[in-house]
Amino acid sequence: MSGPLGIFQHAIGSEPDLAHGVCTDDVARAFSLDLLHARTLGWDAVRPTAVRSFAFLRTALSQRTSRFRNFRAADGAWLDVAGSDDTQGRALRALAAVATAGPDNPMRHEASALFQTGLLVASRLRAPRAVSAAILGCDAILRAGPDARTERAFSDLASRLKPLFTAHNRASDWPWPEPVLTYESAILPHALLAVARRYEDPTLSRVALRVLDWLIEAQTTPDGTFTPVGNLGWWTRGGPRAQFDQQPIEATTLMEACVSALAATGDAHYRSAAEMAYAWFLGDNDAGLTVAVVATGGCHDGLAATEVNLNQGAESTIMWQLAAETMRDLRAQTSPGGPT
Repeated sequence: MSGPLGIFQHAIGSEPDLAHGVCTDDVARAFSLDLLHARTLGWDAVRPTAVRSFAFLRTALSQRTSRFRNFRAADGAWLDVAGSDDTQGRALRALAAVATAGPDNPMRHEASALFQTGLLVASRLRAPRAVSAAILGCDAILRAGPDARTERAFSDLASRLKPLFTAHNRASDWPWPEPVLTYESAILPHALLAVARRYEDPTLSRVALRVLDWLIEAQTTPDGTFTPVGNLGWWTRGGPRAQFDQQPIEATTLMEACVSALAATGDAHYRSAAEMAYAWFLGDNDAGLTVAVVATGGCHDGLAATEVNLNQGAESTIMWQLAAETMRDLRAQTSPGGPT
């Protein structure tokens, strides 16, 4: 799936679709994945792809606007002036991961500098998922040590996320802060938990956990199967819920939020929910079909009622591999002799 610039955005089957080029969203995620793979494979094994992804992000960041461009043709030409809010949030989160956990010292220092430059646009982010990703990036930086500029950005971002939930959480039937439940939903309560933890706010923590619990319950069948909201109509409050097509990003995002909730509460309910979302990739889903291509590391782009999408694009493949690394960590924490 990769070329000289990085991982290609789309695929035809398991082959890259060069016509759609490369995007910052996927390269940022792939960069974060390299860090996780380095823990078991070693840095030398992932260094070439990590260096390539880092070069892409460095070039994507406009020094004039402090925003990351997103779409790039296979020949290297940039196709946009500035990416969406989501692009900014995802790039910041990836750079924070490298700045705090990267095994290469020069890369870690440069990632920190790029993060600080990208942070200049944080005050202009409005999309809830972008705000949430940026919060998680800031939280990673602050966990590594105090930083006044990042702390100010974190506070500013938190002030935009908290009201979304506190204003809507009185509704027992629909605690979600938007009228439609769409994609990558669990990143919002995940980020809200990070805010609650940093500010030691038990009320906010309860709100975040309540919303996460609602997401889990709403996307679990009576027999305990994960059934994420489908993208063919999503789920509008008071309306029917789309069952298909289900996408890998929903399973992985829920897993990550559940791991955070487990760390915050110790409640085994969240471990079970993470396992349920992971099992979705392996065939424990509404169609009984395996979504991940375990033998190659790829992943189908979606799940329909009777078939999988045969294309194996970047987002889906990265989501599967992130899910596998997340589950590896989670199971290691509970295995005999492993950390608790």
